[in-house]
Amino acid sequence: MIKVIKFKPILFIAAAIILTITACKDAQVAQSHLPDGFVYLDEVLVNAKYDVRYYTTNNFLGVRVDGYLAPRVILTKEAANMLALAEKDMEEIGLGFLIFDGFRPQQAVDHFVRWAEDLSDTIMKSKLYPDVAKEDLFELGYIAKKSGHSRGSTVDLTLFNLATGDELDMGSVFDFFGEISNHNTDLISAEQTQNRNVLRDVMLKHNFRLYIKEWWHYTLENEPFPDEYFNFPVK
Repeated sequence: MIKVIKFKPILFIAAAIILTITACKDAQVAQSHLPDGFVYLDEVLVNAKYDVRYYTTNNFLGVRVDGYLAPRVILTKEAANMLALAEKDMEEIGLGFLIFDGFRPQQAVDHFVRWAEDLSDTIMKSKLYPDVAKEDLFELGYIAKKSGHSRGSTVDLTLFNLATGDELDMGSVFDFFGEISNHNTDLISAEQTQNRNVLRDVMLKHNFRLYIKEWWHYTLENEPFPDEYFNFPVK
């Protein structure tokens, strides 16, 4: 004789509750390493793409940078929310943001400094700083022992066409050390200048300020942590 086992509905309800609680706890653990006031940008923006160069070897060091354990971008809530407003403006004209970097741990900045002090390491010179002597990077403002990125409200980005996925031509690549990367340079075409100006205008409109030597670099005005340099990893 086959005995039919009947499960009481209350058991299924209890199991569902346990699974829900477990899922919530897992989500909390995933977020737990972010200090209060910080968010993952991919949870705020809608159309953005990401090319986190310091997680890869495609950067001026030629190696993955200390502190980048995942190819994600983190910003303060205030900076992320303002960037989301800028994204809506770009979407109206068929453009989206391609993000290279946001929050940068102090350990990453320390890695930059060690690299800059090692004058024998020039594996990326021909690609990203062909006309700049490595010993001049500090003096020229390309490398510093403290970075606004470590305060969490600075973002490096460009624009891409939402329909085709193609990046707009900005006249120089991200993290190229040289005059051609400056705002107002006369070394680029009228079309490249216009593309930079589209990015500049939307960022200034939404309360970001530019860095004159890097067309991709913007920092939120009235940033929430103006005097703090954080060192938690990107993961």
